[in-house]
Amino acid sequence: MKDVDFLNKQIKIDDTTLRDGEQTAGVVFSNHEKIRIARLLDEVGVDQIEVGVPAMGGDEKAAIKKIANLGLKASILAWNRTVIEDIKHSLDCGVQAVALSISASDIHMEYKLCKDRNWVLESVKKSVDFAKSNGLYVSVNAEDASRANFDFLVEFAKAAKENGADRLRYCDTLGVMEPFGIYDVIKNLKEAVDIEIEMHTHNDFGMATANALAGIRAGANWINTTINGLGERAGNAALEEVIMALKCICGVDLDFKTKRFREISEYVARASARTIPIWKSVVGTNMFAHESGIHADGVLKNPKTYEAFAPEEVGLHRQIVIGKHSGSHAIVSKFYEYGIELDKEEAKDILAKIRKAAVELKRALFDKELVYIYKDYKKGKKK
Repeated sequence: MKDVDFLNKQIKIDDTTLRDGEQTAGVVFSNHEKIRIARLLDEVGVDQIEVGVPAMGGDEKAAIKKIANLGLKASILAWNRTVIEDIKHSLDCGVQAVALSISASDIHMEYKLCKDRNWVLESVKKSVDFAKSNGLYVSVNAEDASRANFDFLVEFAKAAKENGADRLRYCDTLGVMEPFGIYDVIKNLKEAVDIEIEMHTHNDFGMATANALAGIRAGANWINTTINGLGERAGNAALEEVIMALKCICGVDLDFKTKRFREISEYVARASARTIPIWKSVVGTNMFAHESGIHADGVLKNPKTYEAFAPEEVGLHRQIVIGKHSGSHAIVSKFYEYGIELDKEEAKDILAKIRKAAVELKRALFDKELVYIYKDYKKGKKK
């Protein structure tokens, strides 16, 4: 299905697994892991990689320098406060782009910054001017934009643009927006200020990917993502979800190497010590695991009956799981894999035994267990 609102847009992906992803509570990437993740992100096709915070110094700065010197196709962007010294650290690392981040909401200004709106605008102007004068690509991050006064957000965006910023990052920092509200805000903001807009959406209410796509529909053309949806609290919009939703729902193929999604997902999961839930959208193993009799029967006849895309597209494989909810068609098909052809009566009898065993064990059955049930059944028939 193609979506005309998306087709003619040049949508770009800026992945922040190495910055916001690592800010997940308890997650730390080693330097060699950061370098490997950067290479993988570049290989699958991201346009820009947000590599970290140079002002932290130490290992962080050393890793950023190494990544900036890898010669990757993706642009390398470093995160900074709207502070000149931060930008100098980024310049020292040799990155091509910087994100300059400062709060845009009144609650952040009052309680976090202890500053007023004019101070924020002046901070944006000075930092953007310094970064641009040093030849950097500049994204100005409006932190907590989703709770900012809209008129001030327009002023904020204008200050960024007039001083040479290349784009504005709209941050739904607390994940408090929903797609219809995001659409209205981004549409109005884009009409008020002609600047490229990036969507940075959090998943506190489970709407990060939907909000990112709504922002694109409204006029944004960049999406900030993380592998597996890592990020502060409930995480960010997941790269794999965004890319596959654009491709399969919106008809926009960004030419990513999606067959490697499970590979990069597994690597980031190990590096972050966060397992991939089996029910995880796009890359979870249950995406293509079918147990329900009706579903399994449909998939065996034509996978498109219950699969939005082929498992091979994201590096997974289809599984017909045998358990309490299985039907006779799945049983016959499964035993055929073992070289055993069941007739209708055998399938019916064995299915009853499988369901009984699944209830007792409270899970699906392994291949060996299925074979044991078959052998016991055949022995019983001979008596």
